[in-house]
Amino acid sequence: MRYATGGGLTAAEQEKREQVRMAAADRFAQGWAQVEVAEEFRVTRKTASRWYHAWELGGTAALRSRGPASRCRLGPVDIARLEAILRRGPQACGWEDQRWTLARVRQVIARTFGQMYTLAGVWTLLDRYGWSCQLPARRASERDDGAVEVWKAQVWSQVKAPRRPGTPICFVDETGQGLRPPRARTWGRRGVTPIIRVPGRGSGRVSVIGMVCYKPGRRARLFYRTRVHHGRPGERKGLGWADCRDLLAAAHAQLDGGRLVLVWDRLNIHVQAEMIGFLAAHADWVSVVLLPTYAPEINPVEGVWSHLKRTVLANLAARDIDQVHRTVKQGLKRMQYRPGLIVGFLAGTGLAWEGL
Repeated sequence: MRYATGGGLTAAEQEKREQVRMAAADRFAQGWAQVEVAEEFRVTRKTASRWYHAWELGGTAALRSRGPASRCRLGPVDIARLEAILRRGPQACGWEDQRWTLARVRQVIARTFGQMYTLAGVWTLLDRYGWSCQLPARRASERDDGAVEVWKAQVWSQVKAPRRPGTPICFVDETGQGLRPPRARTWGRRGVTPIIRVPGRGSGRVSVIGMVCYKPGRRARLFYRTRVHHGRPGERKGLGWADCRDLLAAAHAQLDGGRLVLVWDRLNIHVQAEMIGFLAAHADWVSVVLLPTYAPEINPVEGVWSHLKRTVLANLAARDIDQVHRTVKQGLKRMQYRPGLIVGFLAGTGLAWEGL
């Protein structure tokens, strides 16, 4: 038996598979059926059938390993060099966008190592060394990765260990949703794209401000406020600093009236003069820590929005903006009764906190 381009198997793994085939050949010699061999060795019937026909034509020798059908033409040093090139991105190799394709990787291999691969060969090569085709995450070009790491290592360690032990740490963020729902995968007939009917007319937007609060030894909490804009003349379009103030006051009352540590970004309503004045007037029970710029992935409230849009709002065929509003509130209400899920949003940011 041959292993296509090594099959991704080590010599020990190839020997182990050969032993299985030798045992299968003994079963065939004893008169076992292909179905029985498939069940005995936990392989598919197609594999058992392939083994049987090879054994029938060439006997036990036909099932012995003959090594890989071919070998990789790039050595370990070449592979390390190729990975370094791929990590630098397509722009470093002369392409304007940031998208690696099999054809482009093939060109890089040809230019750098003088080796010609087929597209299938490039796919096999990348797969063997742990590369796969993925949907990339977007990051702002203005983002300072070093500042984000410093914030995680220094600021966060100080925030979660305040002078008063047991002080809740509350993350705040905002989002919005219109009539066009987020798209999600759904079943459909192969080759026919499923269609979701959404209103072509009408406008409106649901704005939401959310706060997740963590305190060791207590269950995680989720608070929120919503505002609906129907597109009517004179109607307020989005959230203001007063909505943020009311959310803070409600959370303060429900969290036993103790001190709060707020962690949020530099959104305009957070740094508005009225909001700064409110925080200064209530400095006895609230303090603020600013997140690094362009780093939404370390705010667990982003996990709340992502979960809401992937599980509740995805593919929602709403009739009007009020239905979207009701659905948003229902989804957030259900999350309030799942403190473990809220803790999971913090874990997803990489901000570890023992005791939660």
